[in-house]
Amino acid sequence: MLFFWLLALALGIACLAHRRTAPFPALGLVAGFLLLMGYFSHAPGWLLLLFWLGWLATTLPLAMPELRRHWLSAPLFAWFQRVLPPMSETERDAIEAGTVWWDGELFSGRPDWRKLLDSPRPQLTDEEQAFLDGPTEELCAMVSDWEIGQQLDLPPRAWAHIKRHGFFALIIPKEYGGKGFSAYAHSQVAMKLATRSADLASTVMVPNSLGPAELLLHYGTDQQRQRYLPRLASGEDIPCFALTGPLAGSDASAMPDLGIICKGQWQGEDVIGLRLTWEKRYITLGPVATLLGLAFKAYDPEHLLGEEEDLGISLALIPTDTPGVEIGRRHLPLGAAFMNGPNSGKDVFVPLDFVIGGQAMLGKGWMMLMNCLSVGRSISLPAAATGAAKFTSLVTGQYTRIREQFNVPLAAFEGVQEALARIAGNAWLMDSARILTASAVDQGEKPSVLSAILKYHLTERGRECIGHAMDVHGGKGIILGPSNYLGRAWQGAPISITVEGANILSRNLMIFGQGAIRCHPFVLREMALASRENRHQALEEFDQLLLKHIGFAVGNAASSLLLGLSLGRMGDAPGDNLSRPYFRALDRLAAAFALLADSSMLLLGGELKRRERLSARLGDALSHLYLASATLKRYHDRDYPEHLQPLVRWALEESLGKAESALDGLLGNFPNTIAGGLLRVLVFPLGRRHPGPSDALDAEVAGVIGRDRGDPALEELLSGCYRPHSAGDPVGALQVAIDQAGHSRPLLQKLQAALKSGQLRPAPGEPLVDAALAAGLLDADDARQVRAAEAARRRVIDVDDFAKEELHLREGGIR
Repeated sequence: MLFFWLLALALGIACLAHRRTAPFPALGLVAGFLLLMGYFSHAPGWLLLLFWLGWLATTLPLAMPELRRHWLSAPLFAWFQRVLPPMSETERDAIEAGTVWWDGELFSGRPDWRKLLDSPRPQLTDEEQAFLDGPTEELCAMVSDWEIGQQLDLPPRAWAHIKRHGFFALIIPKEYGGKGFSAYAHSQVAMKLATRSADLASTVMVPNSLGPAELLLHYGTDQQRQRYLPRLASGEDIPCFALTGPLAGSDASAMPDLGIICKGQWQGEDVIGLRLTWEKRYITLGPVATLLGLAFKAYDPEHLLGEEEDLGISLALIPTDTPGVEIGRRHLPLGAAFMNGPNSGKDVFVPLDFVIGGQAMLGKGWMMLMNCLSVGRSISLPAAATGAAKFTSLVTGQYTRIREQFNVPLAAFEGVQEALARIAGNAWLMDSARILTASAVDQGEKPSVLSAILKYHLTERGRECIGHAMDVHGGKGIILGPSNYLGRAWQGAPISITVEGANILSRNLMIFGQGAIRCHPFVLREMALASRENRHQALEEFDQLLLKHIGFAVGNAASSLLLGLSLGRMGDAPGDNLSRPYFRALDRLAAAFALLADSSMLLLGGELKRRERLSARLGDALSHLYLASATLKRYHDRDYPEHLQPLVRWALEESLGKAESALDGLLGNFPNTIAGGLLRVLVFPLGRRHPGPSDALDAEVAGVIGRDRGDPALEELLSGCYRPHSAGDPVGALQVAIDQAGHSRPLLQKLQAALKSGQLRPAPGEPLVDAALAAGLLDADDARQVRAAEAARRRVIDVDDFAKEELHLREGGIR
């Protein structure tokens, strides 16, 4: 009897905590329970005494402010100040950069789905759509990935087209001569270009991402905007931005590049300026840039501007023809042809008005970069990675219909279907996250944590898609030449993994490390209080925050347990019959994530910063919750169409399975074994629920990219992908072969039946079509059609070969 009383009490308190009720009604419930138990039960007096003492020990510190501050808040505040890890200025700027959006809802443990579902669905304007259908489509048709690789540059006509149609000015407002496009349109353009050539996409993306235009728009003076933005918009100036150097990659605070405040001559006048010395590398567009954005550390040793000597990281714009600037040499990133190279300068003098934002912005460069990077990183690399996924969906789906082994199309083999499912499912999932994040930017968000999630997970999934495509294509994928549409994508796949923050860094340090502080409802405010000088006032505010934080943590623990026991069936969920259980699963996992995030920070403190694999797993859980949210949002925006259900189910099973795996890995490696065991009971009371996509679901999704052109699910999956239709183009040849095969299929079936029945008996070595023509089973038109279909199929299957004299080195490439 006592056990059932205790179980009822525990569940009752959990229900109150799940509803985030104030703590005092819950404590009152406990007191009432103790009175009833003492009256009706025959429990021993010593047991009741223990219950009452426990209740008093919990109630008095919470109910009496002075007692609570003395015995609970003050010791916790002192502990918090002790374990708080040291934070550099660059780390602080990174953490405080950007805004908190849906990531904050996930960190709350109780996401408000209406907030997500009611957010605007992104739409292209007529002008934006016309730019995609016109100049963007035309630019894709101008280039060949093989030719770009051989020439190590875009063709001159492509450069001229880029400048003439304002591809470098997508984000520049119309008042300065730019396009003034939305973030969503910018993403659509970058993605379409990436489905044709990664080199082409990189060339266009960089000026529209982290670069002089973005920095000028947010921080430049009016004079700087008027001077530079029209020239950037017209292509008269080509920009680059120099941040990374040989001795400072991810750790920008370690850059040795200097700018010394001093007096000097500029255009015949004595002015106060900067004498700059720097060495940078990996700078995209650097070899052809006319305007160099430069990050450096500014110092004022003569105190010409004030008492402070170390001014901090600063940014300046420098014309590349300025005396002392060394620029123009090239890197070859895994043989990629987009312009990339080093630059340097020694004792380069420029006036102070070359600093972006002028003298007032000296020392604020890292803050400027972090805020702008969060926007650019949300658009460019996710768009390029999604483009790779869509492209591999297109070509691999078509190739597996054309290529046969054992007289069976490759698409019929289960092992191939597994790879096809990963390609198609990833493409859908990545596209959903790309669209949602671009939409958030258009709503005014600067999603720093979400941009790190997209940068890591989409570039990794893009690389996975290319790898699976190469596996399926086999020899077709590895023989380089004009007919190979995959080889250069495979060569360049690691490039996006390394840029704008290496992926190992993004996963292990940035996503949860920044998110835990930036997105948590209380931690950032508690950290601010811990460093405040007025300790008495800080303690009072900490005490109030602590009460809320305790309620938050207990509520998430209760929610995790109850939602786990009820399989999420507590309260209403939006959506249709397919999506409603997934919304509930996300509620459960969001509560579990919030509980484990809080518990890890509480039990490990500053040690969590060094336990990178634990931090990475928490970041993975947050990431997969976001990817699943994006999938549900897109399904909702499309009004729950039935033809998309296999893709939606695959994306959600994949995301929920990965999220559960991350939480399970965290608990399995938790340093405190007892705490890990107790947390596992709260998080997985009935075990894991989502193992990932099933074989049957894989087969369904693999079938989507094997369907005919015009199928609604296939068309939505490939939406925005450049799709040439000419047989002279190696990608267009795939569709031509499929069309020809469709026309000739009845004739081939007729011939196969004749062979089987003995009606057709070709002589040894005699072509089947010739024998059928001689036997009168085919007329001349039929034979021509069958031969055309076979020629189209061979055009796809065949690979390139070269005469010995054709192979010679020219500027680092084979021609």
